[in-house]
Amino acid sequence: MQVTETLAEGLKREYRVVLPAAELDAKANARLAELKDRVKINGFRPGKVPVAHLKRLYGKSVLAEVIDQAVNEANGQIVEERGFKLAMQPKVELPQDENAVKEVIEGKADLAYTVGIEVLPAIALGDFKSIAVEKPVLAVTDAEVDEAVQRIADGNRPFAPKDGKAENGDRVTVSFVGTMDGEKFEGGSAEDIPVVLGSNSFIPGFEEQLVGLAAGETRTVNVTFPTNYAAAQLAGKEASFEVTAKTIEAPGELAIDDEFAKTLGMESLEKLKEQVKSRIAQEHNAASRAKVKRTLLDAIDAQHQFEVPPTLAAQEFDGIWGSVQQEMTAQNKTFEDEGTTEEAAREDYRKIAERRVRLGLVLAEIGEKNNIQVSDDEVTRAVVERARQFPGQEQQVWEFYRSNPQALASLRAPIFEEKVIDYLLELAKVTEKPVTREELYAEDDAKA
Repeated sequence: MQVTETLAEGLKREYRVVLPAAELDAKANARLAELKDRVKINGFRPGKVPVAHLKRLYGKSVLAEVIDQAVNEANGQIVEERGFKLAMQPKVELPQDENAVKEVIEGKADLAYTVGIEVLPAIALGDFKSIAVEKPVLAVTDAEVDEAVQRIADGNRPFAPKDGKAENGDRVTVSFVGTMDGEKFEGGSAEDIPVVLGSNSFIPGFEEQLVGLAAGETRTVNVTFPTNYAAAQLAGKEASFEVTAKTIEAPGELAIDDEFAKTLGMESLEKLKEQVKSRIAQEHNAASRAKVKRTLLDAIDAQHQFEVPPTLAAQEFDGIWGSVQQEMTAQNKTFEDEGTTEEAAREDYRKIAERRVRLGLVLAEIGEKNNIQVSDDEVTRAVVERARQFPGQEQQVWEFYRSNPQALASLRAPIFEEKVIDYLLELAKVTEKPVTREELYAEDDAKA
């Protein structure tokens, strides 16, 4: 095998490889000799078929198989001898000229091909003990718990039929037909839909116009769909609805006590409050963890500046940009609406993509250097948790992950990342800082 480097630019390498015809022919003959004892050909006893005869019958197909194997072995040797860590699978360019290919397949010419390789950069890890991180802390107050319990009660409040007209807080069961520019539109009509007036669960302005409606009465309601409405074809557009009230119901009294808690499957009101408090604490902890992780990743990014494999960055950018375009379409927005241009937005998201790839490589290096691993039990628990999100389809979800290594890897990756983050937080200087709810849940710019 003859290997000549033809490109060494950044993290890209390219080589011209020549595999001698004699070497390929020898491997093909060895493969044919193996087949001699297995194939059955009329006129020959098992194991007695001459290799020359096999070569006439199967020579080209066997040589094609040998070439594929030889190319993979040659590429592996190039990577191993040079100590490369690959960012992507090698990209092989075989001869395209039909005559050249024919001569190689017939064993009359050497095989010359080009292989492109993209390697991972050498990463010098920073001093993680020098990183200082503030951990926002928010205790759960009794008022938060009481508000949450009240919301639960409101969602379970009984309603009873009432005479008279609908008021805020009443539940009105309606049927409606929607039109846009005088024409009915998909999803604009429905029957027997309950609407709690003042709940703001419908299009802005819809519920307010139902106040004063009586059972059996029909009223025209005019609204404008929000610009960020989920159905992009309706976003920002005006529509009219012919709404007919079927029933009017007034909210009944609901005592928030032990009996109410028991209707929810809890032993007592105190137990309900304990569960609500635990859930709120989990939400606070998750929000705190997200901010700590963001600060930590910012510090790690500042410590590690190196070129990232261009193909990995391009793939990450394509994924991000696809999501951005979908969101812009869904919200019926343009880049001008966001005060920028498509070109500027692309540049910003390219930087975000490079940051994510760089951080991913650093975290992988930290995990490898410190033997941080994800156990099979941890992955299994993740699959079980995923399956629970699809009641009635647990077995299908389980089978999907069991038979799909790539999907399983998508569960393993975030577990690995969180374990590396935990390791880094043990090294970093973490101090707690009391914050308000507004501060804890303030949105950050999404970088990673």
